[in-house]
Amino acid sequence: MAGEPRHRFVVSRLWAGGCATALVAALAAIVVILVASGLFGVPVLVPSGGGAWGGIGATAYAACAAVAALAATGLLHLLLIGTPRARSFFVSIMLLLTAITVIVPLSIDADLGARIATAAGNLFLGVLITGTLSGVLHSAIRAGRLVR
Repeated sequence: MAGEPRHRFVVSRLWAGGCATALVAALAAIVVILVASGLFGVPVLVPSGGGAWGGIGATAYAACAAVAALAATGLLHLLLIGTPRARSFFVSIMLLLTAITVIVPLSIDADLGARIATAAGNLFLGVLITGTLSGVLHSAIRAGRLVR
């Protein structure tokens, strides 16, 4: 029927997966900070202080990763409601946003190592969030069953 979404999906499963993705993204951001600062001695471009942990900078970076995952879940929900081929649009939008988060740190005036570490961390987080939410999407649609 015209006007109906192509897929039924389970909203609670989508958002539960989105919240889990936010937690994973926050933990992954902490790993990025620890690897860059703790193992290689290269800061990630966040407010500094506190050694390898980075003080409030690491907390802010982790919080931003979690918020990005929740925002991506919201985007995915909107795309599922109103667009055909929601997965294709979602992946395209997320890859472009990830590219932006990689390019921006490379274009600022800071230590080259910090710029590269930040760009690599952002690339890792963007791909992680996109891939994880794509799996959540598959699960939420399967649980809701396809309709025509």
